[in-house]
Order: sequence, then structure tokens, then C-alpha cells
Amino acid sequence: MRQTAGMDGADTSDDSNGSGETEALVGFLDAQRECVLDILAGLDDEALRTALLPSGWTALGLLQHLAYTERYWFLEIVDGRPAADPWGGPDGVTDPDAEWRVSPGRTASDVVALYRATCSAADDVLRSTALTAPPRHRESRWPPDDVPDVRWVALHMIEETARHAGQLDAWRELLDGRTGLGPR
Repeated sequence: MRQTAGMDGADTSDDSNGSGETEALVGFLDAQRECVLDILAGLDDEALRTALLPSGWTALGLLQHLAYTERYWFLEIVDGRPAADPWGGPDGVTDPDAEWRVSPGRTASDVVALYRATCSAADDVLRSTALTAPPRHRESRWPPDDVPDVRWVALHMIEETARHAGQLDAWRELLDGRTGLGPR
């Protein structure tokens, strides 16, 4: 078993970090992330802002949501970092859909860069934290055993990203008829 130290110097030698399991989780998560980006590749800003379903979400909004979700779970929950709340409005009223709306001044390139940077930071946290470690931050609304450890967070993010990749598959087919996109 290899001994490693986490970002905070804590021992992460539970044999699930820095070994096969952590790298497998990162690999599966990265594969889903690449599917998301590949489905959107080659589309211009106008296409990415096109809502095709009655709920009104756009592919660019979904990508921004995924960036905020990566930040929330890995940087805020696992690593305990404070972050700006994308859901709070200027008057303090919470808007649960704010992360899905991309401001007109934010380009598709900006959102892709945000997603890539956030995923990279999330990978750093995942690789430097024992999979058996409890989250450093807990939401008061969670039951005590709802989010037991980092492994749960990693699996949840694989699930979350895969679900949204499937939505993007359908969105892309509605947009231009393209199917079977993304790495195999």
C-alpha cells in the first residue's frame, strides 16, 4: 500500500486513493465529461443557446450546470471550500434555476473553459482525498448518512454527468439529426 498525503497533509493511505480505484473513478468520470464536450463540439454559440424541449433548458445552460455541480460536490462538499452561490439573486431570493441560465455576456468558450477548469480542480481534490474520507462540509438539510464519503460523491458525479450526457444526445439529435457522438 502506497502512503500519500492529501492537500491538507492528512494520511490518505486507505489503498483507495492513488491506486486503481481512484484512477478508475476519475477515468469513468472523465469519459462522461468528454462525451458531454464531444456532443457539443462544432456548434456555435447560437445553437448552444437553443432550447428544444418544453422545459426550456439549453445545452450551454446544461454545461454551466455541470460546472457548478462539479464545483459544489468536489470543491465545496468534499474539500470544504467556500464558493459564491450561483442560486442567490441580487435581492437574496434563491433561484433554483439560475445555474441553467447563461448570461448573454458569457460566451460558449467561457462556459467550456469554466467546465474544464472546474473538472481539473475536482480531479485534484479526488486524487488527493481518501475515498473513505467523510465530506468536509455537510448541508444541514441532509440526513446524517446521506453522503457518507468521497467515494459516494465520485459515483454520484459519474451518474449525474452520464444522465446529462444522455439528455444532450437527445438534444443534439433534435437540433441537427446527429447521433452517436462522443468517444466510444
